[in-house]
Order: sequence, then structure tokens, then C-alpha cells
Amino acid sequence: MQLSISTATAACSVALIQRETLVAERHEVVGRGHAERLVPLIRDLVGSRQPDSILVDCGPGSFTGIRVGLAAARALALAWSIPVNGYSTLSLIAAGATSDAPTLGVAILGGHGELFVQDFTAHPLTQATGIASMPIDSAASFIASELVFGSGAEELVRARGYGSGLDALPRAANARLLPPTLRELKPSAIYVRAPDASVA
Repeated sequence: MQLSISTATAACSVALIQRETLVAERHEVVGRGHAERLVPLIRDLVGSRQPDSILVDCGPGSFTGIRVGLAAARALALAWSIPVNGYSTLSLIAAGATSDAPTLGVAILGGHGELFVQDFTAHPLTQATGIASMPIDSAASFIASELVFGSGAEELVRARGYGSGLDALPRAANARLLPPTLRELKPSAIYVRAPDASVA
């Protein structure tokens, strides 16, 4: 049984999964405040059960949210002596997308008016492009899929003038739908964009 954690966006989401089966989940849209909500959610979810591994959202997304999730995952993995691996926020959203289309795009809000974007082949789910961070106009040209999911999807579709955009946040439970290759990341932050500040 795996514990899945996603805190890279406005959602604070945790789930227990067994292969492709959802055992239990807790999912709240908190905006901010992941640090206060995450551990109580995990405690409520897990109860007396002990997972045998952990999956954690590595981003991209909120700098603070990503670090909260990674810190909790690493601490619990150490306490329970179990392995921890990661997945990306965009892959998690793509895994939860319901569509018969052969491809789909994911776009989530980033900082400074930019979007984090990526295209996927849907059946089976594979990455068609790498993750990119770019202004909305550039993102509109970058994403080829007509159907786009994520918190920035509607804005991207408006900018390019065609397709459909569906608002979506990552849900930890959907990690069970990820192919193995998309849930074997090193549990380290994916930032994509360069830091806002640097040491002189």
C-alpha cells in the first residue's frame, strides 16, 4: 500500500492506494496553509495502517507547497523505513483527465504571469514534450493538444482561440493511474523556472 501526497498547488491532497485501487483519500483545496493541514490529513487518513512506500508530488507549482510535501514525505519515509519516489504535478493532472482524445495538454498557473505547460499522449499516458514555463502567449503556441486541463487551461485556450480548457487541480489518488515510468522520479523539487533571487 502506498501513501500519495500532493501539495504543489492550491490542493492539499493525500491518498492510500493499492496498485490501481483507491483505498482512501483526503482532498482539500486550501490555497495556502499546506504546512498546517498536511500532517493532520495524513494522520486521519493512515490511522493504524502503515504504508510500504510513499509517492510525492515534486512540482512544478508553489515553491512552499512543494517543499512542504517533500519534507513530510522524506520524514515519514525515514520514520517508517520505507522508500519514497516522486511524480510531477502535470503528469498527475494528466493521469486524472477523462478524455478519449489521443493527446492532451496540461497548463497550470505559475508565477509572474507564466504557465507551467506540457503535452501528453493519452493512451497510454506518456510525455510528448518536456515541462516548460513560459508567458501565456508562448504557451498558447507551445501546447498542440486541443483539450487542455489544469488551473491555467482556460486562460491558455482563450489566448490561442481554439480548443477546450478544463479547470483541474492534482488529486493524490490519481497517482494510481500513472504508468510506472511517471512515478519513479527522485523525490526532489521540480522548479523549471529560474529562482527569482540569486546570490551576488
